[in-house]
Parts: sequence; structure tokens; C-alpha cells
Amino acid sequence: MTTDKKASNNWRAATRSVRGGTARSGFCETSEAIFMNSGYVYETAAEAEASFDGSGPERFVYSRFANPTVGMFEERLALIEGAQYCRATASGMSAVWNALAASTKAGGRVVGSRALFGSCEFILTTLLPRFGVETELVDGTDKDAWEKALSKPADAVFLETPSNPTLEVIDIAFISELAHKAGAKVIVDNVFATPILQKPMELGADIVVYSATKHIDGQGRCLGGAILFNDKEWHDEHLTTFLRHTGPSMSPFNAWVLLKGLETLSLRVDQHIRNATALAEFLTEQPQVSRVLYPGLKSHPQHELAMKQMSGRGGGLIAIELAGGKKAAFSLLDNLKLIDISNNLGDAKSLATHPWTTTHQRVPAEDKVVMGITEGMLRLSVGLEDIDDLKEDLLAALAV
Repeated sequence: MTTDKKASNNWRAATRSVRGGTARSGFCETSEAIFMNSGYVYETAAEAEASFDGSGPERFVYSRFANPTVGMFEERLALIEGAQYCRATASGMSAVWNALAASTKAGGRVVGSRALFGSCEFILTTLLPRFGVETELVDGTDKDAWEKALSKPADAVFLETPSNPTLEVIDIAFISELAHKAGAKVIVDNVFATPILQKPMELGADIVVYSATKHIDGQGRCLGGAILFNDKEWHDEHLTTFLRHTGPSMSPFNAWVLLKGLETLSLRVDQHIRNATALAEFLTEQPQVSRVLYPGLKSHPQHELAMKQMSGRGGGLIAIELAGGKKAAFSLLDNLKLIDISNNLGDAKSLATHPWTTTHQRVPAEDKVVMGITEGMLRLSVGLEDIDDLKEDLLAALAV
């Protein structure tokens, strides 16, 4: 049994998260099946030929191209996002690379926001130029800089909002309008906001990418990525070529794990936000903390925009600065007893990392400073623990 698409389009978000995309086999299982097979068989040679040349009925031919379990994950996430299509990938960075590679070519031009995750910054500043693509980074919150950069043609615009790790919030609607006039597709990394808080395509973006490793799994179990979009022509003529021939396929087992994650995504994100809001307010009161960056606080530079774009909520990530620089940051990390030191995020467990030496280690120091990353900055991914335990752990670590 496959989900009735007409019915699923009328379902509300919570129902889509639990039932969207379900395709039961002949065994009528309750939980989605894991199809851990690489290939498929045919009754006749003629059927195989028709399957490969496209003249026969649509069917699975090889799990590098498509797989039933992966297909269920793609359909469910598309329903939650409100997108027409979704293609799953092996990791979030695979989603970013393939979305960009399918949107430009040698001689093309890509404009990006400067505040990016380290690997995304590498793709824009180092990898794409190797293939003859001109790239330009601008201050994501500077509208004049965007207007100048997009006053000439471009193939794509890439941005994170909120950004990693400084939680910079960028006006998607404003940039999308400029980008489309320049002939560019807008690609938004929506990892920090999740599809629960922010719908970039409703604001004008063309493509949304996720590291499903983060909140979608939410329990540190597996890798995965996703590319969501509405333009079937772009997919058929560009994206599918990269996915089919370069093989960034998601494992069926990982797809199954991520399907389970989608069932509780909204519940978990709500609790992440409650804890993060309380913790951000608590940290503003601590004398050792010189700055707290959290979109839900009125002190955040783009608070008003964040509330407008992110359903009136601040998300589950916090960035803090300690006046004592790297020494103070390392001391806090080393004295945490409950919160783990980890560069992952969006997990049920609270995690803390030092971006200067981990996620952005390979970014030149001068570029980190321009991005707003300091040696005293820590990124906190706030988990689902009791808020009082989290406060006590941070208070004790700050007191050392």
C-alpha cells in the first residue's frame, strides 16, 4: 500500500511526520520496511530493457538511483517541508555539493553569505573555483552588499540562516528577489531552523538543503542529507545527472532511521527551543559570559527578522563569548560534567564545541574574525535534558 498523495496533501504537519510517504509491502507491516538490497530482478530481458530505456512502467532498477525505503523518507520530508520533490543523499555536505554543482558550471558565478560552516566555505572559496566557477562572499546581513553582488548575472546564491556558528539571520525573501532578477537559483541551508520553524521556499528560495544527521535523526545515530525543490525540469536536466552518475546515495538503513526521526521531529524541536530559550536567558546573567547570541533574545542583531522568518521562535542553538578567550572557553568545556564536547548538533544530548579549533579550524584566522568567530566563542546545541541540570552544569563549569 502506498500513501494516497491526495489525502496526504490535506494532512496537517504532525500527521505528515508520522504517516507521510508510507509504502507497505505485501506483508502489511506497521513500521516501514528496510529494503537492504542493491538490485532488482526482472521477469524477462525485454522488461529489463524497457526499465532502462524508460519505455516500460516506472520501477526500481538499482538502489544507487532509487530505493523503496529511501523513497519513503524523501516523500515524508517533502510533505513536511511543503516541497514537490526531495532527493536524499549520503550526508548533508553531499546535499550542499550536489545542489550547487547542479546549479552552475565552468564560467558560471555563485554568490554566498560569508558566515558559513567550514566545509561549505571550502566549497565556495576553494572547490568551485577549481572547476572554473567564480564565487563571491558577502556579509549576509548587509543588503547593500547583496544588491551590489547581484547587480550582475549569477547562477546560484547559497546561504545559511541561522548561520553556523554565529546564528546570523539572513532575509531570505529580500535576497531571493534580488537573486531571481540576476538569474540565480537560491539555495538555503536550513539545518539550524529545521522545517518545523522555517520554510525557505515560501519566502522565495528555490532549493533547501539539510544535513539530516542533525535534528532529523536527532539522536546521533547516522548520516544523511536531503535536497528539496519544486523545479522538476532542473532536477531532470541537471540534478539527476549528478546523483545518478556520482553515487551520493543514502543507505536504506539510514533512510529507515531518519524516517523514525521524522516521526518525533516536531516534538523534539519544541523541547529544544524551550530549553534553549531558558538557557540563553540564564547565560545573559552570568558575569563570565560577555555575549550571548540567540535569535530568540531581543538583544540578537536580527531578532525581529528571526521572529518573522522562524515562526516566532529562536531554535535550539546558542553561541556564547567568554571574555577570557580560548583559555576560558577550554576551561568551561573541560569542566562540563553533563554537556558533552562534540562538533555535532541537533542531538537529544546537549553538546558544546569550540568553533575556532573544530568546525572552522581550517578557515584562515582572518576570515574567522570577519565571520564573527572569536577564540572565546562556544556553540551550544541544547538538548532535551532537564533545564535545571543544564543550568547547574554550566554554572559549575563557569565557576572554575
